[in-house]
Amino acid sequence: MLSYQHIYHAGNMADLHKHALLATMLAQMAAKPKPMSYIETHAGRGLYDLDAPEALRTGEAQAGITRALGAGWFAADQPLMLALTMVRAEAGPDAYPGSPRIAAALLRPGDTMHLAELHPGEHAALITAMRGTGARIYGQDGFTMAHSICPPEPRRGLMLIDPSWEVKSDYQSIPAAITKLHRKWNVGVIALWYPILRDNRHKAMLDRLRSGFVEALCSEVSFPPAQARHGMIGSGMFVINPPWRLANEARRLEQVLAR
Repeated sequence: MLSYQHIYHAGNMADLHKHALLATMLAQMAAKPKPMSYIETHAGRGLYDLDAPEALRTGEAQAGITRALGAGWFAADQPLMLALTMVRAEAGPDAYPGSPRIAAALLRPGDTMHLAELHPGEHAALITAMRGTGARIYGQDGFTMAHSICPPEPRRGLMLIDPSWEVKSDYQSIPAAITKLHRKWNVGVIALWYPILRDNRHKAMLDRLRSGFVEALCSEVSFPPAQARHGMIGSGMFVINPPWRLANEARRLEQVLAR
């Protein structure tokens, strides 16, 4: 359960889908003057070096963010590109921001950030990556953290749930966990990222979520695996209480990434 390290996959096609939607939501919500809370249950290390041996080994960044930048898939003012530009100005041209650093780039003074990461090494790296951002960082189970602070203050806000999915029971337990969180924080935007694998193991979970949250937004993209042996062939985001303009950007991204 504590073996997953995202450095092998940072900047891949799934990250582009997940992070572009996340950045869009944060930018849309930050456009209003009211303060907000950002909560992340599985934060990872927050910042990745795409020139690291682990990232180069899989080739996933080359098939994702490197290809996207070379082909001009995103406009310079797309919120993910704004965050990437800010991070690379500080951390160098091979840096790729995880969702905590994307959030830090787009949130404003007065907003709050709560990040949980259970993996000891990733937790230590997260502390370093988020230094100076004001984020509260928890070395504990992300759902435990989320339940303990919900509803947060400020009450307006967004939660990203992005587990490693190495534990197969997550597919059965996460709908109930999200339902409980929504009951405690019914105004919060709750976004779940999930992989689309060859065996479609996400479908039963998604059916349960859709039956409980009929007005939620579901965005999915398909793409070829970065290597023939890889099992992930797509990316999904399920968003409860989506910002009202998110559906348009989701449809646009689905077309951009279907290449």
